[in-house]
Amino acid sequence: MSEITETARVIIRPPLAWALAVVAGFALDWLVPLPFLPEDWPAGLVGAVVFVLALALAIWAIGTMTRAGTNVPTNRPTTALVEGGPYRFTRNPIYVGMFGGQIGLAIAFDNPWLLVALVPFALVIRYGVVAREEAYLERKFGEPYRGYRRRVRRWL
Repeated sequence: MSEITETARVIIRPPLAWALAVVAGFALDWLVPLPFLPEDWPAGLVGAVVFVLALALAIWAIGTMTRAGTNVPTNRPTTALVEGGPYRFTRNPIYVGMFGGQIGLAIAFDNPWLLVALVPFALVIRYGVVAREEAYLERKFGEPYRGYRRRVRRWL
């Protein structure tokens, strides 16, 4: 297989998986509302802050990849190993941002179903996306990627 067309072959595009998890969480909340936060807690504000911080992390990560000249979408080949920006702290800042965004929505909307939906989403990302991306990056970049993997944690 040519390096130009090879990709990580993830089982689902991460933004689609995230959207499905969020829709499932809101649908479950509509069917069976289960508030979980105290009424006097500023859930909207706290959730919005968490969501915005998570979104900022994802945008920073996407910008870092774009400036490095590599593709962001998982269905396109990776052309560079990115180790700067948020990639100094986590190998998966976009996914960490997605997780944080969903947690922020759960807080803002007082919706524990979003946290429940986060579990299968996280498992799909870990085993159906990240595991495939890691194998692909190791095949493509070899020792430089293995060194990066030793220096930087997968998540936080």
